[in-house]
Amino acid sequence: MSFDSPMIPFMNQSSAFQIFAGVDGGGTKCRVRLRDAQGALIGEAEGGSGNIRLGLDLVWNNILSALDTALGKAGRNRSVFPKMSLGLGLAGISDAGDAARTIAAGPDFGRCDASSDAHTAVLGAFSGRDGGILISGTGSAGYAWVGGKAIQVGGWGFELGDEGSAADLGRNALRAALHAHDGLGPVTEFTRAVIAHFGAPADIVHFVTDARPRDYGQLSPMIMTFADAGDSVAVTLVEDQARFMGRYIGRLHELGAAKVCLVGGMAPVLQPWLSPAARSVLAEPEHDALEGAILMAQGAANGLSSVLAPPQVTT
Repeated sequence: MSFDSPMIPFMNQSSAFQIFAGVDGGGTKCRVRLRDAQGALIGEAEGGSGNIRLGLDLVWNNILSALDTALGKAGRNRSVFPKMSLGLGLAGISDAGDAARTIAAGPDFGRCDASSDAHTAVLGAFSGRDGGILISGTGSAGYAWVGGKAIQVGGWGFELGDEGSAADLGRNALRAALHAHDGLGPVTEFTRAVIAHFGAPADIVHFVTDARPRDYGQLSPMIMTFADAGDSVAVTLVEDQARFMGRYIGRLHELGAAKVCLVGGMAPVLQPWLSPAARSVLAEPEHDALEGAILMAQGAANGLSSVLAPPQVTT
């Protein structure tokens, strides 16, 4: 999908803003996209994690590094911040307080709006219209935008959920491997491979002591390889993730989302494992979360509050 043209016409833009910037921040990376006042794409870049639960200083350093790179491609620098309207869609923002703290921790922009990455993803997927999305990446979250109201399903973080994600898949794989080692579960080539990947069961304990969600998620390619080859334990792990995704999709549909888009790095990997009922509700996203973040920045600049949902705080 190309994003060389604006998602919607840029109309009646205030001369106060020269650049509209969108940020999509997840557990593994953040992405930045810049458009000028006419809607032309002028720069893109990637940086480190954008999940605020990892620390606002870290996240802002990653965002600003990516912004610097994107601005450099446009022949600009931070001197344009006062003329920039910035839309932030970041993992870990769960309420207005989170959004306010995130904005306060960053530098001054002409305008800054913050919301969850789920909100900007659904704005992009349906160009601001009603619909639902299920993010399946390092973490997971379901989100619907229906009748001008935002509805969240899941998205409570790695400690409490993240079913249907790379991180949860990796965590469950470690449990299955240790159960196999202890004689509490089936032993397969996959469970042996997981143990061998770390060296010994004790090395898995050492790994989880400091592991972040994305560290667990890095096991997902190996898990999917064994699942695709038919290993019974790996297949069960993947089927469990797909089953949870189906529950999220069904709930979003019940809440009024006629269609649901799957987004995130694990979406195309896990989609074939979904039930026919879950797949029947799916639609292809019209645009990505970066365009949703830019739409939020543009809408805020134009007073189009009808497309903005809480948690959303502005400066």
